Amino acid sequence: MRLPALLAFCCAPLLMAQGDDPRAARVPESLREKAALLTAPGDDATRVRLVRDLASAPDLLLSLLPGEPSAAVRREIVDRLGRINTPRIRRALTERIQSDPDPAVSILALERLRVLQAQSNLLLLDKRLQQARPEDRPLLAAEHERAVALARGARLPAFFHDPPPIFSAKPAGQPVRVLAFGDYGQGTAGQKAAAQAMLRYHRRQPFDFAITLGDNFYPRGMSGPADPRWKSLWEDLYDPIGIPFYISMGNHDWGQPDSPAAELLYTHKSPTWRLPATRYTFTAGSAQFFSIDTQAHNHAQSLWLAGELRRSTAQWKIVYGHHPIYSHGQHGDTRSLITDLLPILRARADAFFAGHEHDLQHLRPEDGLHFFISGGGGAGIRPITPGPRSLFAKSSYGFAVLDVAPNSLKVSFFDTNLTPLYEYTLTK
Repeated sequence: MRLPALLAFCCAPLLMAQGDDPRAARVPESLREKAALLTAPGDDATRVRLVRDLASAPDLLLSLLPGEPSAAVRREIVDRLGRINTPRIRRALTERIQSDPDPAVSILALERLRVLQAQSNLLLLDKRLQQARPEDRPLLAAEHERAVALARGARLPAFFHDPPPIFSAKPAGQPVRVLAFGDYGQGTAGQKAAAQAMLRYHRRQPFDFAITLGDNFYPRGMSGPADPRWKSLWEDLYDPIGIPFYISMGNHDWGQPDSPAAELLYTHKSPTWRLPATRYTFTAGSAQFFSIDTQAHNHAQSLWLAGELRRSTAQWKIVYGHHPIYSHGQHGDTRSLITDLLPILRARADAFFAGHEHDLQHLRPEDGLHFFISGGGGAGIRPITPGPRSLFAKSSYGFAVLDVAPNSLKVSFFDTNLTPLYEYTLTK
């Protein structure tokens, strides 16, 4: 029993006043009760959850790691610490690689250390790009794209990023109906209910195709194109709808090194799954769609997207990916996309569709760019409170429907009972 540690946290205010326990002083007051529980004996499942709750107290986790007897708890500590890039944490990960009695913990530490080192290299390349001449940017941007994939922990050949030539999903001039949803691949009752609702809607008012908004498979994507979960989490639920699904990837799809390649290669095995590259564009009726990878957003993707938007002559330009630019949900705004993506889209695109938040939203437009979130595809929904940008906000399983005509773009949200929740029409 770790009595000294337990006493340290139970008596934290007194110890802090006396200055006897600097480790306790570094734990925020709101976390001290959980810290005391973590340092006391308990079952592995409970203590793993406590590690997750204490991820914002890395000094505490570092101090516990060497003497922690549970491999499950050590693995969770390594996973949480491996997201923070400091010399002390890199040294701790190196020690785990060399000495941990559980090889699975050593392998995870090796993976986390590799990612942290890749992130350090990425910062160097970022600085070089900021100083680059315009004629040098394409070469450096291509290397930046490779570095981002490595920093995300993926073993993904560079040519998997290369988009195919623009293609058509439906001839110009025709009306188009599109299904849009994200955050779904969890096998929950909510996912099954949402998928069945999509099928019922399709039988009444057929979709031409669908776009997915990432987090296709929880918790860590797919192990390969033959992963048995393809059947239960994709084929059984969405193949019956019988339409092409044009995919984008989310953070969970980058959860293991082989997952991005697995999802790309599955395109060649499936009658419905379409992910030809990490970024691509296609036309349908009077719209052009641009699928991007916000989890691995990089300079090469930015150059490509800016160029494609500039060249597009479509009446409606619709960009989609996983992370929202603005949101009043649990995660909130994505600062990096406000800096790097929003300037490319503003006054060029008409709508940006995202997931990541497990809810449904429409946010106030900027320079003609509307922001929609359709993250009710099946992963656990989260509460949401409308904010200053909200035009619509709902915590619900469900999906969005886009009806595209030459002079109008109607976006509607439905729940799993096909109850209409919200409708908004853009016109030109």
